[in-house]
Amino acid sequence: MYTNEIIQWINENVVRQISLSNNEPEWMLELRLKALDIFNEKCMPEWWPDLSKLDLDSIYYYAKPEWAGNNKTWEDVPENIKNTFDRLGIPEAEKESLAWVWAQYDSEVVYHSLKQELVDKWVIFDDTSIAVNKYPELIKKYFTKSIPITDHKFAALHYAVWSGWTFMYIPKWVKVDEPLQSYFRMNKKSGGQFEHTIIILEEDSEAHYIEWCSAPKYDENSLHAGWVEIFVGKWASMRYSSVENWSLDTYNLNTKRAIVEENWYMEWVWWNMWSWVTMLYPCSVLKWDNSTTDMLWLAFANANQNQDIGSKVIHIWKNTSSNILSKSLSKWWWISTYRGLIDIKKTATWAVSKIDCDALLLDNKSVSDTIPTIDVGNSDSIVWHEASAGKISEEELFYLQSRGISEEQATAMIVNWFLSPVMKELPLEYASEMNVLIAMEFEGGF
Repeated sequence: MYTNEIIQWINENVVRQISLSNNEPEWMLELRLKALDIFNEKCMPEWWPDLSKLDLDSIYYYAKPEWAGNNKTWEDVPENIKNTFDRLGIPEAEKESLAWVWAQYDSEVVYHSLKQELVDKWVIFDDTSIAVNKYPELIKKYFTKSIPITDHKFAALHYAVWSGWTFMYIPKWVKVDEPLQSYFRMNKKSGGQFEHTIIILEEDSEAHYIEWCSAPKYDENSLHAGWVEIFVGKWASMRYSSVENWSLDTYNLNTKRAIVEENWYMEWVWWNMWSWVTMLYPCSVLKWDNSTTDMLWLAFANANQNQDIGSKVIHIWKNTSSNILSKSLSKWWWISTYRGLIDIKKTATWAVSKIDCDALLLDNKSVSDTIPTIDVGNSDSIVWHEASAGKISEEELFYLQSRGISEEQATAMIVNWFLSPVMKELPLEYASEMNVLIAMEFEGGF
């Protein structure tokens, strides 16, 4: 299934081998080696959830499946890999409504499709590892510019061993009406995935990017530390949707950040499920006047998992606004934490921010915490913060059951209603699958 390019443990030779495998220029190798030095120097973040069981020396930092490559037709994809993605519905989704599809298996892209009409408009949709050589000036301009190498220990690790994923460039005045989609499958036992996404929208452009991630359960720790850097120009509009369906042995340590220009809009919509430990805090930096961001997310897991998730918004200039809506479910001793940051600078006069955090507890042992940090540097801005936590109403359950609905179905219906403000923002095919997954969680009761 895999070639000899399977790299476990992390040192300078490993980093050089990854760079060589990707045929990178010298400047990228130098960046990787610098990141490795910073990784070795930095301590583990102390405020994050417990990572003591994560053995970084046991992770495979690069796994290249056989026959990897940018296959242009679905028939060219190897049968065993194609079967995995067939179950996720890639061919059907592409036929129905997608402008393009991108599929990555472990560390390598295995399928890539882009509609000709977008090619004719100079839209770029490529593997970031390939884009380093094809578009060096664009990569140099944006790579590490929203998330610096020194951000934290796992940022340095990511930049030392990153490989693959999406480089997307939307030129001025181009509006892509159909969703743009990527699928990732982390299939290697004790695997590590360090994909790097760069999305650039020039002035007065629009796009919607959807990302789906999954991994099987192997009863051995795996690590996902992917990075997303988004840059959107004046009067542009970007929507980033993410569904992360990890296995119960995955440490999901993700970093996503967008730089927001004047009069533009950035929306984050994401769903996180089932990873052992998740630390995910997407950030919008509202850099210029009249910029806006919306963040909608939901998390659902159980069985002693720890979901430490939140949102960060930095208001830098005047008349900026942010709206955050979070929904979390706690079941079977799960720990759910909203850890958010609203930072309104002195220069961000007349900024407006609203945060709404809701938690639904499905048993008597789960834990839900809200840890907001709000820093307002001027007296002209307005901030709302609301948080609620509670259990499913016994009266609601009784009412539904009295109408002939089973307890399992009634519970799933109430949960779907609770999640509906976020679910309705997902594309229809995703929302439908989420409903099925939620119903499966309640099969057999509690």
